[in-house]
Amino acid sequence: MKTYIRIGLILVFLFGIYISPAKACTNFLITKGASADGSTMITYAADSHIRYGELYFSPATHWPEGSMVTIYDRSTAEPLGQIPQVPYTYQTVGFMNEHQVAIGESTFGGRSELVDTTGLMDYAALMFLATQRAKTAREAIKVIAELIEKHGYASSGESFSIGDPNEVWIMELVGKGTDLQIDNQTGEPMNKNKGAVWVAIRIPDGYVSAHANHARITTFPKEDGKRSISSKNLDKITDTNVEVVYAHDVISFAREQGYFDGKDAEFSFSDVYAPLDFGAARFCELRVWSMFSQVSDEMDEFWKYATGEDLNAERMPLFIKPMRKLTPQDLMSFKRNYLQGTELDMSQDAGAGPFGLPYRWRGLTWEYNGQEYFNERTTVTQQTGFSFIAQMRNWLPNPIGGINWFGVDDAGTTVYVPFYCGINRVPETWAEGYGDILDYRDDAAFWVFNRVAHFAYLFYNRVMPDVRKTQSELETKFAQYTPGVDAAALKLWETNPELAREFLTDYSVNMGNYTVKRWKELGEFLLVKYLDGNRKQEENGRFLRNPWGYPQPPSFPGYPDKWKKEVIRDTGDRFVYPKSE
Repeated sequence: MKTYIRIGLILVFLFGIYISPAKACTNFLITKGASADGSTMITYAADSHIRYGELYFSPATHWPEGSMVTIYDRSTAEPLGQIPQVPYTYQTVGFMNEHQVAIGESTFGGRSELVDTTGLMDYAALMFLATQRAKTAREAIKVIAELIEKHGYASSGESFSIGDPNEVWIMELVGKGTDLQIDNQTGEPMNKNKGAVWVAIRIPDGYVSAHANHARITTFPKEDGKRSISSKNLDKITDTNVEVVYAHDVISFAREQGYFDGKDAEFSFSDVYAPLDFGAARFCELRVWSMFSQVSDEMDEFWKYATGEDLNAERMPLFIKPMRKLTPQDLMSFKRNYLQGTELDMSQDAGAGPFGLPYRWRGLTWEYNGQEYFNERTTVTQQTGFSFIAQMRNWLPNPIGGINWFGVDDAGTTVYVPFYCGINRVPETWAEGYGDILDYRDDAAFWVFNRVAHFAYLFYNRVMPDVRKTQSELETKFAQYTPGVDAAALKLWETNPELAREFLTDYSVNMGNYTVKRWKELGEFLLVKYLDGNRKQEENGRFLRNPWGYPQPPSFPGYPDKWKKEVIRDTGDRFVYPKSE
């Protein structure tokens, strides 16, 4: 029997044709000791200009003997081949499974010659298959390593965030290129270098980490997989134990290729397989710095490195100890960063226009009069298909403990809705296949949020206070509901686990539907309030009328002085109004 996972179509919309290191995704990793309630958390933002935001769902399934999984090319949906299906796959809600194992990723590219043109497993296939087959983060690492060793790796360099209720790991891997030789037995060409080189590090408890499209693992412990850290490149704390696993040839392959000739202890995965350049620092490491700077007062020393001003400066630690305990709501806030509070605040320069828009449309780099320039690449970005905060809690049964705080479209204008990992279904308007990037549906969650976001882009600093008010209202409500929902589900679980799962399903589906309804109403409200560049009078969401029922006069906000100066500088006296005699 053949079983077909729709990885192909997912890959086309989810990951796009190619995601360069400067354009894709941002991940945060939080350990139990660094969170406010003892949960572990990872985040992911699936950024692409052709990615459709939808909540994937696959039920737990027993597969008949001989079942196969078809793997599709991520850019064309062309079938690449098949691999054997395992006897049983776990339920998944997005990139989180029923055992509270969650995976996120960011592409870092690395050396272009290391892309394997013969491989079968790309990073999306690895994410889907690992969440369907692993009960712990360690098992997920093992699944990924075995899949690429057996079937070959089809992507460029990749960083994975992998978490379960007890641990979070960062895993980085890159292919080994294509070296075709004729197989003596089959007579067919085969790749001598099939597979990938990789390193996985468990983030020590009490610490946080992040990655954003550049390889971040530098030197790492190599004695029995565990010892005290001494390298400043890995962490400035010297008494923290780090657990690490890695491919047996991660160093020897680099030597064979002429990438590295130093001592094993000096080997740095990132420096060898993904050498740092200005783009990797400014477009990628700066996003890590942005998150770290919000939880630590010691990040100023890494500013020149992160901005690309000094590429020889000391690299940022792979992980740091935060000065406060973090919640899912903190991570939602971090996902909305556009360098506000720094000299690079995207809402303050001329590119923001008269309404302080902290986004720049493509391209990331641009040319004028023979000189190349660039736009900042911040954590929040308009082209996000979906993002999530996966929260894993080891003191609760798995179906109750795992929450996928999931949002579609731009993280700045989305709402993160709680979908428990034990639910039996997802809301239709959030579900896979309900519309796509070329198929508009006016009640699909993705399109509802996009309509509001695109209206906000027109008059950003005017409209966003209204958006943030409703966003905060919903996300605060969900956070306040969570303890009660947990308690009710746990009480049901003690006598009837299936009823507990149905209760969580009803709650998650209802909150998803309510959020779409509320956001549609917000879009209608914003259209009325800001029609034609005016601002109508309202109180608590109700528009004001005079005693005879006619609208109260709107206000006319006009343009800021900075915009007026730019117009005058560009046009001179053209618009000077003559003084009367």
